[in-house]
Amino acid sequence: MASEKEKIERFKRVAENRTNKIIDQIRLLGNCANKSNYEYDEEDVKKIFSAIEAELKETKSKYQTKARSKKFEL
Repeated sequence: MASEKEKIERFKRVAENRTNKIIDQIRLLGNCANKSNYEYDEEDVKKIFSAIEAELKETKSKYQTKARSKKFEL
């Protein structure tokens, strides 16, 4: 079984790599803003960022500590 220190190190390594990949992909998406190469309207942009924000919100909520429900008592 992995020790707590190993789990922390693994989390840092994996999370850092995944975060950097996401940032790179967001920067690539920003390249689509170039109107000389692409045609889009404001509704398209809203859909893109709405989807990203929804996914970010859902993922962020996974990191929030959840209050455990109390045990039933009479």
